Amino acid sequence: MEKNGQRCGRLVLLPCPFQGHINPMLQLGTILHSKGFSITIVHTQFNSPNPSNHPNFKFNTIPDGLSAEDISSGDIASLIQKLNVNCKSHLQEYLSQIMIGRQGSHDDIVCIIYDELMYFTEAVANFLKLPTIILRTTSAATLLARTTLAQLRVEGLVSFRDFVSQDLVPNLLPLRFKDLPFPLNRNLENFTQLINDTYKMRTSSSAVIWNTTDCLERSSLACIQQQWEVPNLPIGPMHKLGPASPSSSLLKEDTNCMAWLGKQTKNSVIYVSLGSIASMNEKELAEMAWGLANSQKPFLWVVRPDSSTNGKRNKVLSQFYKETVGERGCIVNWAPQKEVLAHSAVGGFLSHCGWNSTLESICEGIPMICKPCFGDQRVNARYVSHVWKVGLELENELVRCEIEKAITMLMADKEGEAMRERAKNLKEKIELCIKEGGSCNNSLNKLVEIIMSF
Repeated sequence: MEKNGQRCGRLVLLPCPFQGHINPMLQLGTILHSKGFSITIVHTQFNSPNPSNHPNFKFNTIPDGLSAEDISSGDIASLIQKLNVNCKSHLQEYLSQIMIGRQGSHDDIVCIIYDELMYFTEAVANFLKLPTIILRTTSAATLLARTTLAQLRVEGLVSFRDFVSQDLVPNLLPLRFKDLPFPLNRNLENFTQLINDTYKMRTSSSAVIWNTTDCLERSSLACIQQQWEVPNLPIGPMHKLGPASPSSSLLKEDTNCMAWLGKQTKNSVIYVSLGSIASMNEKELAEMAWGLANSQKPFLWVVRPDSSTNGKRNKVLSQFYKETVGERGCIVNWAPQKEVLAHSAVGGFLSHCGWNSTLESICEGIPMICKPCFGDQRVNARYVSHVWKVGLELENELVRCEIEKAITMLMADKEGEAMRERAKNLKEKIELCIKEGGSCNNSLNKLVEIIMSF
């Protein structure tokens, strides 16, 4: 799509500064760069990505005004609200400067694509008379669950007593109240305000991009499209749709585990990772360790240095390793997850069910054991276990016998074999969606048409 060797304008991408949001935004940038656009990533000081991993992009940092207390508070909704206040003037100043410098050139800013949670971008774009497109990094089902939870909160029909309720949510089957995306710190007031603020943007932008596919979420996407006037474009899974994207991990990946995987037999290893935020206390860490040991299955376990809330990680794991596991287990601080899940030795994934992890597992045909911690992970886990039926959920606190039982079921029993077959079928459907003429590929072509129309 380059003209006379020149690119077709510049796109400014603004990710939300959390791992699960940064990954798909940078993957989207790689896809659109391959379509002929220049890419600028505008990001906060907090959790800023590594520019050296993406040499074809330009990166610019804007001040975010966050304190150490804000970052450590655990109140993600409040942190995001502060970003939306603190970053607005800095983004406007930066974009104004580069627009003056490039006016009339082939490198003019064509459009701003921003994460749904960075909604301050819309006001800046309106002031500068720039079109916008929203990227939603969660599942479509999660959006419906979030807006339902926010509405129930406004109507006084939900509280944190419903955090454990098994009752089904009307019009959101198969979700129960306990599956709704309650925030980590259980502050429903800030959460509700944040959801309402993001929802207001649904008709302001020219389109909404989704990191999902209609073969997974056709009914949810159709429901959302009926409510919104602008095109909703599912172009996921983004890590599969475009060219291979460099790692955007905020944590250093330990690639030594790949050599260990190479020594294991096909489908024998259970991969365990609870994501970049969740933590465990010493008891939970020990129960997970002994559940893995007692399963007698080889395992690759990601245990971040900050995973344990009381700093006893090394003591627990060194004793565990020395006494029971040996070469049957591999424990790393962080793993190259996409490569791990694509390895033939991996036969199951014990996951927190963040949306990126869920997509990456399904794309490789790997069945899952779900241990959601908060937010959209609960929605994703319910869909994995009860809609797509490619996994099972650990619903109670971590107990070694339950962990052992779940691993045995997934890796060795008939129920697990049926899940594996369904996961394989989903993988094949997704592969058809992203091929030329597939629904996700068609949505990508539509996205490019919309951007070119600006």
